[in-house]
Amino acid sequence: MQYNPQNPIIVQSDQTILVEVDNPRYPEARDGLASFAELVKSPEHFHTYKISPLSLWNAASAGMASDEMVQILNDFSKYPVPDNVIREIIEHVSRYGRVKLIMEGEDLILKSEDQALMAQIWHAKEARRFIEKKKSDTEFIVIPHTRGHVKQALIHLGFPVEDLAGYKEGAHLEIEMKETSLTGEPFGLRAYQRDSVDAFHAGGSASGGHGVIVLPCGAGKTIVGIAAISLLKTHTLILVTNITSARQWKRELLDKTTLTDDDIGEYSGEIKEMRPITLATYNIVTYRKPKTQTFPHFEEFLKQGFGLVLYDEVHLLPAPVFRVTAELQTRKRLGLTATLVREDGREDDVFSLIGPKRYDVPWKDLERQGWIASATCTEIRIPFPPQFRMQYAVSGKREKFRLAAESEAKSPVVKELLDRHPDDLVLIIGQYISQLEALASNLGYPLITGQTKQVDRERLFEEFRTGINKHLIVSKVGNFSVDLPDANVLIQISGTFGSRQEEAQRLGRILRPKTNDSPAHFYTLVTRDSCEQDYSANRQLFLTEQGYSYSIKDVAEILVEEAVAAE
Repeated sequence: MQYNPQNPIIVQSDQTILVEVDNPRYPEARDGLASFAELVKSPEHFHTYKISPLSLWNAASAGMASDEMVQILNDFSKYPVPDNVIREIIEHVSRYGRVKLIMEGEDLILKSEDQALMAQIWHAKEARRFIEKKKSDTEFIVIPHTRGHVKQALIHLGFPVEDLAGYKEGAHLEIEMKETSLTGEPFGLRAYQRDSVDAFHAGGSASGGHGVIVLPCGAGKTIVGIAAISLLKTHTLILVTNITSARQWKRELLDKTTLTDDDIGEYSGEIKEMRPITLATYNIVTYRKPKTQTFPHFEEFLKQGFGLVLYDEVHLLPAPVFRVTAELQTRKRLGLTATLVREDGREDDVFSLIGPKRYDVPWKDLERQGWIASATCTEIRIPFPPQFRMQYAVSGKREKFRLAAESEAKSPVVKELLDRHPDDLVLIIGQYISQLEALASNLGYPLITGQTKQVDRERLFEEFRTGINKHLIVSKVGNFSVDLPDANVLIQISGTFGSRQEEAQRLGRILRPKTNDSPAHFYTLVTRDSCEQDYSANRQLFLTEQGYSYSIKDVAEILVEEAVAAE
């Protein structure tokens, strides 16, 4: 390959990739890179991507070959791609599926044609403890019920297992998708929803039946889950983040399928119903008495005839669920999420225990097709009140962040933005309860936090959906699994440090298509020259990765614009 200065990317020998944002070929290059590399920095003019083993294995599991990845780099690179980068791509992609799990009669077999690799696994303590005995130099019998554990061990050794061991048949469930919803509106799967279910199912082969589908909020992840249940026709355990989410799933199941109320149970702190479709919260799954190692509720689930376990918002999977999921490998498993980014770095455990990424689609593609709303993203930087600058200067790291996040200078800006959107449905969301309570008192708007009773929470959400209340203040309980289809403005006054997953969830609250095709507006209020500004730079990585423009304005610009509009 020759030097081509018109191309937008520079591939470096440390497997990072610089992408020139102002280049005409940038959008095309960004979409190509996103399939096998991760965005790690996004300043104004050059973005940085990183190729990692996990990013390559996810691409490989989706059927992308190493030569396709190398071709993308060659097509968009200004300079010849370093040879070591090409070799690393080929090497890591070749590792996916080099080791396989299969069933032979009652035996769970770990096998590979690579005898040296199997010898390495035999002598690796972290893997050896899950192996019962050698069947041959290329086949080992795995201890029953450690299927998930051995997969975790091997991905940590750098060899992701292709799991072909199949699944137990769950109890049969008679279910069909409706062509007309309860409201009388025609209903059918969109093309990308059908494609995502097909990618997960893989024609019923042993290579399918486990994995993660990544779709933006508002694109119908719940519908994808329902379609998977309808295709498999098996009793299903659906794990969700909270009761509000569980009841939304139930409404959708009754609206879109032939299931009846008696077919669907809620298993939570309030109700203990075990039905063909059982909706349970992550909290109830991970509950255990002090000083005990058992998860009593989960053990009850294992006794049931579930053929599918569906993980809603799989990127939020609590760490204890990884442990119980490792015991659950004989059931089909489907994870749904808007982003695979985890703040604890356990994406490789999601890969091993739930499955690889089976389907992903750029958010901007769905926006262009009209399936999600267009959105403008604006960060507004606000100076620190002078009286707090000295306190900030002498505080510790966590206290610095809280002082910046809770700055009282944000309240007047919220009011200015509300004046700018008098007829819109506005969500105001934040991290700190005291900050939210003060704002609710000042504005006279309803507030939902984790302490709000479930009946009051559902009433307030319904009043917001129907327009009785056009403004709603929510804590981080509003980050996920809340169906607010007509919300079109979100004001983020504080967040969880630099969480990319939270940024994705919050933007998703306002991305459902609007009846009047109006755009959505996502505002983030940030204290200038503080650690909050630094964290915000990391949060916006997600928005940039999905192709959103992210404008940064000084609060003075907002006030000037407001004054001009008033004239």
